[in-house]
Amino acid sequence: MNRSRSRMAEPAASPSSAERGLDLLRRISAGIALCSIAFAAAYFGTAYLRIDRTVVSATKQEKVETQPERAVETPREVVRTEVPNPSEVRPATRPSDDPPKAPGPNPPGMRWIAGGRFSMGCDDPEMGDARPWHEVTVRGFWMDETEVTNAQFAEFVKATGYVTSAERALDPKDFPGIPKQDLAPAGVTFSPPDRPVPLDNHLAWWRLVPGADWRHPEGPHSNISGKENHPVVHVSWEDAAAYAKWAKKRLPTEAEWEFAARGGADRLPYIWGTEMNPGGKALANTWQGRFPVENTLADGHRLTAPVKSYPPNAFGLYEMAGNVWEWCADWYRPDYYRLSPSVDPQGPSDSYDPQEPGVMKRVQRGGSFLCSDQYCKRYNPGSRGKGDHASGANHVGFRCVLDAR
Repeated sequence: MNRSRSRMAEPAASPSSAERGLDLLRRISAGIALCSIAFAAAYFGTAYLRIDRTVVSATKQEKVETQPERAVETPREVVRTEVPNPSEVRPATRPSDDPPKAPGPNPPGMRWIAGGRFSMGCDDPEMGDARPWHEVTVRGFWMDETEVTNAQFAEFVKATGYVTSAERALDPKDFPGIPKQDLAPAGVTFSPPDRPVPLDNHLAWWRLVPGADWRHPEGPHSNISGKENHPVVHVSWEDAAAYAKWAKKRLPTEAEWEFAARGGADRLPYIWGTEMNPGGKALANTWQGRFPVENTLADGHRLTAPVKSYPPNAFGLYEMAGNVWEWCADWYRPDYYRLSPSVDPQGPSDSYDPQEPGVMKRVQRGGSFLCSDQYCKRYNPGSRGKGDHASGANHVGFRCVLDAR
């Protein structure tokens, strides 16, 4: 979706409330792409739904500094090169045989990631934006053991009065012709259909639910009581960046995130090894059953799972696959891996998505509780997701990192 008013058609005369709601959801979710095997294309990304809002503080009504939107340049031609098959799984190599030790004690709830050199990306032909394999070196940093929880985010909101994207009304300038009552605060929420549906129509399982936000993940009649230890959801990239700034941390770069997720091993298809469910045991909160209509709940979780529900990876980090997508600092471009520097890449200077030119997107990583081998395999540590920086959903969260002092 583009913010330009000229691209928004006026609604038909006197549409029904249901028609208005569907039209609004279409506008907000334009260009959504969940990496489906059934309709694989050149580039894929996470399911995202776009909601344009101004970032404000409830107490000071001040804008949070974010990179302004600008005209997006036409992407450079991408050369389609053959990607070699992965070599044998090997430990991640490091700049020296003596990896740097933590410069001090671990901050509460964080783990020291010593840094090193690794093969970034994957060789899955359905994930063109995650190819080719390329060697990257990252420096040491601390990373949160878990995704930021509802309890932690509540502390931030209590201290600052921050109002998230999903808690703000839509701007009528961005949605001309939409009745005022349909511009009320709302969150994009997974709503499974009651019958099998084609996997090329995301509107069959996503709804814009008035009153859905981080405190009410499924709508106004839901709450987070008893879920204080679940990852916070319905947070946009802007919300996550605001929290990180308050916590005196930052969001991880995409390279830092992948290095940490791999836990010191190279080119593994999963963060724990070579099998999805070794010994029949689920090691991540993902979808079981026929997506999106049947969830067998074999892992015991319908939506999010509490943090630390699954074993940590070799670096002591929990839920680096599944549960919720995690925002990264980087702007998203599908061709970036062919242009990326080899040391501490910070992401491109702008955003471009051929599926939706003009929408500024940030990288998301790790997959979510909605991923499965039928529809979205992006719990693979080398795969990539993307989302409009001003929007969230009930399967998107984040974790933070801290630079070495």
